[in-house]
This record gives sequence, structure tokens and C-alpha cells, in this order.
Amino acid sequence: MRSDKANTVVIGGGLVGMATAYGLVRDGVDVAVLDEGDLAYRASRGNFALIWVQGKGAGLPPYTMWTRQSATIWPEFARELEDVSGVELHLSQPGGFNISLDEGALGRRAAMLQRIDDACRGLPGFPAEGSFSVIDANELRKYFPEIGPEVVGATFNPLDRHVNSLLLFRALHIAFKKLGGRYLPNHKTATITPGNASFDIATEKGSVSASSLVLAAGIDNGRLGKMVGLNVPVRPQRGQILVTEKMKPFLRHPIQTLRQTNEGGLQIGDSVEEVGHDLGLRLGVLSVLARRAVGIFPHLKNVNVVRSWSALRVMTQDGYPIYDESRDHPGAFVCTCHSGVTLAAMHANVVAPMIKLRRLDDACGAFSTQRFHVPAAA
Repeated sequence: MRSDKANTVVIGGGLVGMATAYGLVRDGVDVAVLDEGDLAYRASRGNFALIWVQGKGAGLPPYTMWTRQSATIWPEFARELEDVSGVELHLSQPGGFNISLDEGALGRRAAMLQRIDDACRGLPGFPAEGSFSVIDANELRKYFPEIGPEVVGATFNPLDRHVNSLLLFRALHIAFKKLGGRYLPNHKTATITPGNASFDIATEKGSVSASSLVLAAGIDNGRLGKMVGLNVPVRPQRGQILVTEKMKPFLRHPIQTLRQTNEGGLQIGDSVEEVGHDLGLRLGVLSVLARRAVGIFPHLKNVNVVRSWSALRVMTQDGYPIYDESRDHPGAFVCTCHSGVTLAAMHANVVAPMIKLRRLDDACGAFSTQRFHVPAAA
């Protein structure tokens, strides 16, 4: 069994782990990424690839602002990553829509977005004019002439985009390795043993020691966190997606449940199912996705679906990210969220520099695990 050392070990080779590892190695840190094999539950290869701000942070304004900041710095992050990796990410032009087929649903959504805006009003960087607009069907046809008669309108946010997530994933791996990072696949972590200012990680392929540790293993963070004194309440949440044959480009902007990739295929989502680790597909759910898509764009009724898949989102107890350092074992950090694409820029450009300095600053305070330990009222 081999033994290895690194200044910092990142456990998890998905989007969250690789974005954080890329930011660390770019800043001169000696980093090794320990990843599982191809049979791992990997949301990074099954996500919807949105960089999405609209509707984020209901009840937690810091999350709204965190997401807005990531979307704002994403273009610069993309340019840098493309330059280092040589991989084009196909970042879309800005602006995303949530299209409604029901007046009541549109009204409820607009009210929810307004509540988020009201809670963020006056915060540094939040637009005085608000973050969204409501567009009626006639105005919407200027963007999407193909919409059907069932469409009543949409909400719009100028920061929303999408990207080719598989190319993003590839670019992060290539850039990480080019900058000197070590990627160790088939190294599923069995145990973590904290020592005196160090951590010994036992894996299927040998042991690795490090002075700093980042848990970015998605659903497995719940198990791993206990080994370093961190309570990380995460659960899987299934989502299903349909993919059509390649079509002539017609979606210039992403819709929250529809996006056209740079190759021409249409992705149709998204479902939310609390089914544990079950990765099965349900025709009833897929038919609902297809019906909604045809309601928005009737011309899709004759388009062939070529494949479908399901993947497991990494959901925390309250749905918001977790960024924290172990109080029992300083140097052990956790970084987990369900928006690995949206927040990739923050993980590389904001969280990674904090971890390099071994100190999470106040910007991460709202996302600490301490929020799950509020004493009950007497």
C-alpha cells in the first residue's frame, strides 16, 4: 500500500471539490484530490448546468448575496479557466427566465422573488431597482417566438446563465493537473485520523497525510465529517432529466426547466424527489417534464427524446451550503452545497483563498454548521 503526503488534501473530485482544489493549487498550495471510482454518486455529471440566481436565498439573504456574487464573477472565472485548460466552456449570454403556464403560479413566484428582494434591500451590491422583472406573454415572444398559447408570462433575472457542465468539469481537472495538482482516483476514504497538526487519511489505495483537509465529498460528507468532529447533515435528493435529439438552435437564453446545449440537444428538467439513494427513473415523472416542455414550446411534441438520466443532488438539512472548520480539529474544513455549477466561481476564488489561510472569514458565517445546533426554547 502506497503512502503519500500533501499540504492540503481535498476529499471529493466533483465540481465542488475540483473548483476548490483548482483555486488552492492556483494560489501555490500543494494539493492532492482523493476521489472515488466511476461508480460514485456524482451529481457533477448529472446536473442541469445552470448558473442560477433567481429565487435563491428565500429566508437567508446571505445566500442570495453569495449566489449573486458568484454569478457576477463567473465570466472572469470562465475566461481564466479556459486560458489555463484550453477548454471552451460555452458560457451563455446573461439572462434567464422562469416561464409559467398558469397566472396563479406566476403571481406566487413573483411574490416570492419580491420577498427575497425586500429582505436584501440596502445590502451592499444589491440593485436598488430590484433583481428581477415580470414579463407577459407578448413581451416574452420577442425572446422566444416559439412559445405556445398556454404561456402566460415569465420572471427574468439578468444574472442567470448556463454552461456546458461536462466541459467545466473537464476544464477543472485539466487546469488542476497543469498547475501541479495531484488527482488520485479510486481513493475512497475509509477513515480519517486527526493527529498533531496533521490528518492521516486511509483509502482503498493507501494512506495520505496532510496538514489541512477539505471535505468536498457530497453526500459522503455526512460520514466523513464525524471523523473530524463536524456534523454535516446532508441527504440525497433525486432529479431526473430528459435529453432530446440535436436541434437547430432556438434557445438563446436558459429557462429554469429547459436549456439547449452548445451541441444542439435540449435538456428538460427538473424533478425533486425524496427517495434516498435510489437512482431509478420513473416514467410518470418524465412525462410531467415532457408535458410542461411541450406546453411552453409546442413544436417539441415531434422531437425525439434520445436519453434520460437521474442524479442525486447533495442537499443539506435546510438546503443552504455548509462552509465550516472543525473546532475539535483545526485545519479540517467542509465545503458542501447543491449548486456546484453556480458556486464554482466562489469556491475557486473566495473559499479556496480562505482555506489557504486556514481561516473562514465572516462571509461564511451564515453557512456554519452551528446553525444546526440552536438550543430549543425552554
